Amino acid sequence: MKISIERAALLKAVAQAQSVVERRNTIPILANVLIEAEGDTASFRATDLDIEVVDKGPAVVERPGATTVQAVMLHEIVRKLPDGALVQLTDDGASGRLTVQAGRSTFHLATLPREDFPVMATSEYTSNFSAPAPVLRRLFDKSKFAISTEETRYYLNGVYMHVAQGEDGQALRCVATDGHRLARIDAALPEGAADMPGVIVPRKTVGELRKLLDDDDMQIAVSVSETKIRFATPQITLTSKVIDGTFPDYSRVIPTGNARRLEVDAAEFAKAVDRVATVSSERSRAVKLSLDEDRLVLSVNAPDSGAAEEELAVAYGDEALEIGFNAKYLLEIASQVDRENAVFLFNSSGDPTLMREGNDTSAIYVVMPMRV
Repeated sequence: MKISIERAALLKAVAQAQSVVERRNTIPILANVLIEAEGDTASFRATDLDIEVVDKGPAVVERPGATTVQAVMLHEIVRKLPDGALVQLTDDGASGRLTVQAGRSTFHLATLPREDFPVMATSEYTSNFSAPAPVLRRLFDKSKFAISTEETRYYLNGVYMHVAQGEDGQALRCVATDGHRLARIDAALPEGAADMPGVIVPRKTVGELRKLLDDDDMQIAVSVSETKIRFATPQITLTSKVIDGTFPDYSRVIPTGNARRLEVDAAEFAKAVDRVATVSSERSRAVKLSLDEDRLVLSVNAPDSGAAEEELAVAYGDEALEIGFNAKYLLEIASQVDRENAVFLFNSSGDPTLMREGNDTSAIYVVMPMRV
């Protein structure tokens, strides 16, 4: 194999590959990226056996072929090469080395045989549709903060993507929860997605997927089966196993009768929470919200370090209420708001609170209160 490829294209492909590779693995080949060259393209494939990413880039292929080389090391080398460099990759099977040349730099890297590289079995996808990158980006970005990190409840370690009945008919919905907070985001149902099986997309896959969704004009081809999900652009294909488990019935925890309505400037609210939480002890970080007529007082009382309070002008016309929340949860939810105002709907100090952006019901958040 002998190819020449621009540094920028190579760096992008190798960066995507090396982020999928597990740093600590017992199977040496899983630390490698599979480089395949033919025609006028080079493809870079990496896997951790649960996720597989393939990134294709234009290349001058003098001699087609394939080899595997350590992903993290190749990435480090390419990252340190000068901008605009033309990189030549040459593999001669006999020496078991890949030669990387750019300008006056030459590296000889150990390779492993391509036959040992595991390729993810293709799945029969029951549902295929395409969606604009900004739509998918919003669905996953706004829900991923609520993904649980508790390994024992593995079925909560991802975002549940499924078809649901929304306000305006059927919607493509993403839900994540860790038992303390919940995010439910809806988007218009793309054509061809109506019979999609509900799947739990793992946390790591959600992180990798984010890199495919930066281009606002890009259409992402999505394929779903009971066991796998695939996201593809013309250059990159990301295939992942889905979590084998049943997502709980989240609709039961979304309150419907919360009548006490607070409207507040989302950015001001987030900054105020952040300021008063500075004095609280890391462990609990409880912030108390005291509400009465058009006035909100945020306060933190940490016996070992001090106390803080801040007052905000808000729109609130119901009876007085005192309720406490984990500061981190409040900050994360407030930071999801794209519009100016956040609307909180309370019931009592012991019941879950609902939050949404203004009058938009396509994104709603639920957070459990804390005793303060």
